[in-house]
Amino acid sequence: MKDNNCIFCKIIAGEIPAAKVYEDDKMLVFRDIEPKAKVHLLAVPKSHFKLLSEADGEIMSYMFGRIPQIAAQNGCDGGYRLVINQGDDAGQTVFHLHIHILGGEKLPIDII
Repeated sequence: MKDNNCIFCKIIAGEIPAAKVYEDDKMLVFRDIEPKAKVHLLAVPKSHFKLLSEADGEIMSYMFGRIPQIAAQNGCDGGYRLVINQGDDAGQTVFHLHIHILGGEKLPIDII
């Protein structure tokens, strides 16, 4: 399912370029254009969900199963942080569920 007004759906469809680091039939991972850490990736399901409460559990499980290898292959061998912002109050700016993968350096507590 695609939302024609969603920037992440447009990236998934190839309508907007992104620095992709991983892609398969269920998910896409690309570099954040405003990184908050040395490594800042965004993992997005190819299906459009705004919030975790709407997400398909199988897809989320699949994504969490792939993230460790993707993080390690992109310079997060010393550890990484995962962040999922949910709704306006949490600072979510793109309403397509996405997981921030942050690492590549020692991270401060208040990075996101």
